[in-house]
Amino acid sequence: MLPRSPLARLFTLVLAGTLAGLVLVAALPGNLVLGFAAKAALNSHAALPEALRNPATPQRSYLYANDGKTLVTTFYEVNRTDVALSDIAPAMRQAIVAVEDRRFYDHGGTDLRGMFRALVANVTGGSTQGASTLTMQYVRNVLKADPNRTAEERAAATEQTVGRKLQEIRYAAALEERLSKDEILNRYLNIAYFGSGAYGVAAASQRYFGKEPAELTLAEAALLAGLVQSPEAYNPINGDTDAALARRADVLDAMADTGAITAAQATETKAEKLALRPTAQPNGCTAVDGDHDNWGFFCDYLRQWWLARPEFGGTVEERRQALRRGGYTVVTSLDPQVQATAQKQATAVYGHDSERALPIAAVEPGTGRILAMAVNRHFSLDANPEGQANYPNTVNPLISGGDDVAGYQAGSTFKMFTMLAALEAGKPLSTGFDAPSRLPTRYPAEGYGSCGGRWCPANATPEWMDGYRMMWDAFGRSVNTYFVWLAEQVGPDKVVEMAQRLGIAFRAESDATFAADNAADWGAFTLGVASTTPLDLANAYATVAAEGTYCAPLPVVSVTTSDGEQLPVGEPACKRVLEADVARAAIDAARCPVGQQSSNHQCNGGTAPAVDQILGGRPVAGKTGSSESNATETFVGFTPQVAVAGIAANPDDPSDLVGGAVQGQVIEAVAQVIATAVDGQEEQEYAAPSRELVGEPRRPAPRAARRGAPHPTQPEYRQELLDDLRRWFDDPD
Repeated sequence: MLPRSPLARLFTLVLAGTLAGLVLVAALPGNLVLGFAAKAALNSHAALPEALRNPATPQRSYLYANDGKTLVTTFYEVNRTDVALSDIAPAMRQAIVAVEDRRFYDHGGTDLRGMFRALVANVTGGSTQGASTLTMQYVRNVLKADPNRTAEERAAATEQTVGRKLQEIRYAAALEERLSKDEILNRYLNIAYFGSGAYGVAAASQRYFGKEPAELTLAEAALLAGLVQSPEAYNPINGDTDAALARRADVLDAMADTGAITAAQATETKAEKLALRPTAQPNGCTAVDGDHDNWGFFCDYLRQWWLARPEFGGTVEERRQALRRGGYTVVTSLDPQVQATAQKQATAVYGHDSERALPIAAVEPGTGRILAMAVNRHFSLDANPEGQANYPNTVNPLISGGDDVAGYQAGSTFKMFTMLAALEAGKPLSTGFDAPSRLPTRYPAEGYGSCGGRWCPANATPEWMDGYRMMWDAFGRSVNTYFVWLAEQVGPDKVVEMAQRLGIAFRAESDATFAADNAADWGAFTLGVASTTPLDLANAYATVAAEGTYCAPLPVVSVTTSDGEQLPVGEPACKRVLEADVARAAIDAARCPVGQQSSNHQCNGGTAPAVDQILGGRPVAGKTGSSESNATETFVGFTPQVAVAGIAANPDDPSDLVGGAVQGQVIEAVAQVIATAVDGQEEQEYAAPSRELVGEPRRPAPRAARRGAPHPTQPEYRQELLDDLRRWFDDPD
């Protein structure tokens, strides 16, 4: 289109304003003020509003699994997503032009012929016509959706007044000078309302036909184009399908009139049956597909993570609006296969209708990316049966903690923090202690568990735990008195600080107070009396697996804006919190509980030997944990590629003891999740610790000669006696 002279442009605007006023007068007598037309013409060079120069129209944000394809859910205030014109079927572009503005490519924003036609129709008693071009409709849609305008200003964008119409004409003319026709058409197709909650052609294509706009057929495009005039009246989902088909026929005739299709094509397409495939777009975490409603716990964690990130806004409300209006594409760290195994294992131990729960979390060492968050609950706001506050439905963060969920006691898994503190203090793995059945400590205590007014912890199975121990077998056999003694040597405050350094958060007020005011006297901390969550615990052990590199838990792989800019928030936030050699030494001892061997063959028993069998001998490490009276049972296991933790507990009633019998099931559940996570990945060997942190293992006398030794004729200890004797006489050192 050739540029017009200022005089021609002025004449067009004056005439357009006059015709617009006459059109409105026919519909609304008394509203015509011709002076507005001249004013509109003289001020046509005025600056466009920011909303029209840089539209801030809301768009839906998408959350995908880590494959970038599997949809988790979407967030939106308005169901809308921008797409490029090249991603919209040509038939859709032709249909909307034919039925809404057939002279779109010939006019400069205002169609004088269309206005005159509307004037004649209105004056002669025909149907009331507004004579708006696509450009003018686009202006109106932007202004009524502009989030930076007040509700009154947005409402004014659709008022039937001469002033509003003239302003629309002026803005349309200015836009035509700034943008190409294709750019205007693209913007229009991305903002027009198509009914059934769908704004823009991308949302409409999904809502009505379950497909992308590039895939629309002629019949589908014609039906969608026909909806724009009266979205609810012609809506085939909630309205009259006959009216929708009649309107589709009108669109096809208009396309034939413009030459976009032939008359034969129009006739043939009119005969096609209405083939809808209505697809509702999920909105939020509770709207995750029913078959995957367990993904909601991960989704909710991501949402909380988002609301805490300043990159998405200065306030929580701004960040919430960004997620619901910003059109982000979020590739999460959720691994559908690992999640499926975790969910299967969690529900195999306890069903959805059990008051007890097995929350499980899986984390990738070296990145902090969360691969799975599962629990035997439906993430749902649906009501529960009377007396069942949290099951089978809940939206409480049972896996990650927060709100009123402080977590659960994880028992002896906290011995890892004591061992790390001791290693960091220079005590080697060979640090030995003749662990008694009960150990009087310096910490004051009364009642049960006290000896003469002092806390006096005991070993759970003295016949298997008592006696001379080093870190390897003390960790493998989970010897309480050894680790309480070791914590005394390095200071309980150092153990508490180590746990915090590895990401253990104290959500319970009593734990936070004790950690802040009495850490030096918190001797019981090493036995896991503080509450934690599977996510915190898995990430703490992932730090060890990554040889001392802590990474903040991360639920995303990438976050991309609607403009295609990838934000840096998907990058792991990592820092070294342990010397690599300290972590390697801890891993060396953590091979003992799972039925494997340390680098110098110092393991002689473990509480979870089944893990080695489930993993088929693949290098793995971990630790079991039982809280007082087996109120909870925990296992956390890890390889260089994944760390997984599960805690069996009753989230609503800590006095409900899950019992030691479930420990084997928890161990198997976690091990199966690990097996899925590493399936197909190359095995990675653990690096051996330095000689300095290994130390000089003492070779004690055979168990039969030591205090508290079991009777040597018992079968389960006969082999142990032979092993001790062999090491005693054949020590290569």
